[in-house]
Amino acid sequence: MAKFLLLLLLLLFLLAWAISGSLAGGVGLVNVTRLEMFVDELPGMPRLQGYRIHNGLLEPGNLTIGMYKKTWKFHRDLPPTRVFAYGASRATATVPGPTIEALQGIPTHITWKNHLPSRHILPWDPTIPIPSAPSGVPTVVHLHGGVHPPASDGHSQSWFTSNFSSVGPAFSSPTFSYPNLQDPGNLWYHDHALGLTRVNMPAGLLGAYTIRSPALESPLRLPYGANFDRHLIIFDRSFLSDGSLFLNSTGNNPSIHPQWQPEYFGDALIVNGKAWPFLRVLRRRYRFRIINASNARFYRLSFSNSLAFLHLASDSIYLPRPVPSRKFLLAPSEIADVVVDFTDSPTDSVVLLNDAAYPFPSGEEPDNFSGKVMKFFIASPQLKHRDPSQVPRQLLPSPPPPIPTHRAVATRYIAMYEYESATGEPTHLYINGQPFDAPATETPRSGTSEVWHVINLTEDNHPLHIHLGLFVVLEQRELVELEKFKGCMMRKNDAEECNLKEHAKGRFEPVPAHERGWKNVFKMQPGFVTQILVRFAMLRSEEPYPFDATAEPGYVYHCHILDHEDNMMMRPLKLLG
Repeated sequence: MAKFLLLLLLLLFLLAWAISGSLAGGVGLVNVTRLEMFVDELPGMPRLQGYRIHNGLLEPGNLTIGMYKKTWKFHRDLPPTRVFAYGASRATATVPGPTIEALQGIPTHITWKNHLPSRHILPWDPTIPIPSAPSGVPTVVHLHGGVHPPASDGHSQSWFTSNFSSVGPAFSSPTFSYPNLQDPGNLWYHDHALGLTRVNMPAGLLGAYTIRSPALESPLRLPYGANFDRHLIIFDRSFLSDGSLFLNSTGNNPSIHPQWQPEYFGDALIVNGKAWPFLRVLRRRYRFRIINASNARFYRLSFSNSLAFLHLASDSIYLPRPVPSRKFLLAPSEIADVVVDFTDSPTDSVVLLNDAAYPFPSGEEPDNFSGKVMKFFIASPQLKHRDPSQVPRQLLPSPPPPIPTHRAVATRYIAMYEYESATGEPTHLYINGQPFDAPATETPRSGTSEVWHVINLTEDNHPLHIHLGLFVVLEQRELVELEKFKGCMMRKNDAEECNLKEHAKGRFEPVPAHERGWKNVFKMQPGFVTQILVRFAMLRSEEPYPFDATAEPGYVYHCHILDHEDNMMMRPLKLLG
């Protein structure tokens, strides 16, 4: 009996060893508890100028950026990982891709080239709507937060494969034009191919894009320069012992969707392409432009020694004045632009923490590895360093306030639904009970504002992203008698007929102070109706856009949990003249 137990224990040990990826020759899921945290230094991504200087004059920039298959080191102790990466060349391609630095008022033209192989490096699901390409990896790039013509928006049906062997029905050209006429601020670019965003982005297709205005921003004297003004692009990944990215190959409803699952969560937190990196900082102010580039993971960020954040902007637009916080929630695709002052830190190191449940808000609590993002090693107080930066009381001149709701030209109801199989597992998600390919029902006029009541009838928090438009959040109101209202909506899909006003009488949830400006993404709480005022015009003008926003293929709006967006929580947005 003792010999049998000893043999059983040995077998269990070998099985655990194999699963952790340590068994020679085996390929198992990496046990992240065996990876040491804070051993890789935070990298800065390459920077590409989105403009040129010719004879002392600023001129539009012309860039060519490719998508390449290559390998990338995510951690000191992991083998190189096969990825898809953006870059000016294969040798210089990175994960995340290069940071594109544009200037306000100077257009940037980018030719996106697909050099990807005939087969994907990750499993994907053929039963959700995907491109009809016989081979190759379909891709198209969306500049998130950009104000640009429809042909340059990266519409999901504008995809193309290597050498244009296959193209989507909305494809017109691989060269996109970004006018950069909007306010200075933070944007990012990422893949947006129909049904494949959920695998193309985890493969590595994402990067930062910044619009700067020296005339407006330099007088603010905010932290500046590559050492003191840093992007922190956060996402989560799992790995196999050979270094490969791990994505589930079996769906939660395999008889319906063989591979799709409602959310992807990785075991390791990655910042700028490194798992749990560290950064050495001086005792001075730093500016961090934090982008949540995860498929589905929310991050509620705080410092282990209670250092404060000063919020400068939310998504792509500066706030009127800085807003302090000790902790804040960042949904997939949201951007927080913050200043952190390490001058009077009580400790010589500090960890950036995450305590957001996954799925958010009612899922599991983070463990030690998904609860720590990165570490900062802070210089000794004896090392004096002059800090010329400041954080002024007022930031950029405030844009015009949102118009009163009675002046909005239309009111719309946007209902979010999740559908389940007989086993109670999700099968797909719709907005207003319709799939992506149903004709557009949201048809705002260019140059106008509308009030949208976003009704979340699911158990998840959905970050709603509206292409082209900006919005302010007016109210978050909990729904009473939710199941009764949900039952009516599932039958009739009509908020007015289901008497929304009588149900929108629950708890009022204030909008966080740092999110009361203009945004392009907001977290739609489950069981709430969230009222937003959406502006389909330039922020500082009542005139229509300085390009034809009514042209084909139009725009879209969607949940930015990628596994929801791809199955099919996305709808067309068609502007009218």
